[in-house]
Amino acid sequence: MGEANPSVLVIDDDLEFRDSVVRLLRTVGLPALQFSSVPDFLKADPPDGPTCLVLDVRMPGRSGLELQRDLAAANRQVPIIFITAHADVPMTVQAMKGGAIEFLTKPFRDQDLLDAVEAGLTRDRARRESERTLAALRERFDTLSSRERDIMLYVVAGRLNKQIANEIGIAESTVKVHRTNLMRKMKARSLPELSRMADTLNVSRPQQ
Repeated sequence: MGEANPSVLVIDDDLEFRDSVVRLLRTVGLPALQFSSVPDFLKADPPDGPTCLVLDVRMPGRSGLELQRDLAAANRQVPIIFITAHADVPMTVQAMKGGAIEFLTKPFRDQDLLDAVEAGLTRDRARRESERTLAALRERFDTLSSRERDIMLYVVAGRLNKQIANEIGIAESTVKVHRTNLMRKMKARSLPELSRMADTLNVSRPQQ
């Protein structure tokens, strides 16, 4: 099954500006949803596919920078492009330190916005792919028996079968069987690949 279509979410209290951005995005085939305020955005269900946020800095009520902080606190990693008619250096620095993709001052070139949106969607696709990979690895790791998990950690720490057998008090032939089984369950084709999986899972290893 393919990934859901990308979405661009436009939050700005200026209706004319929102409409112009949505029209621009549709010219390059990008669907967009628009919101007049931060509360309206927060009431909506998040899109299923890759997402990018085009966000006005100053709006009545909650500001764009406050929304950026709220999303970070809730661990909602949505790429943000800030738009403003009145930029200042501290505001720009705060937005970029918070992880914003771009900070555009009105009026801006259409291509600058499109380039920023594409960068944001690319980043969100990569994040979603990374999360899918991690979830699949966790599922595989969960299928390992406690003994197989122990042996996997010794293996990626560089221990030989004989050393592992001595460490945990079982026959070397038994270690080989467990090692074969865990490699199959983890779908690892080599020791370096298994080590990368352990790094991704952030599982601890025995001290050398």
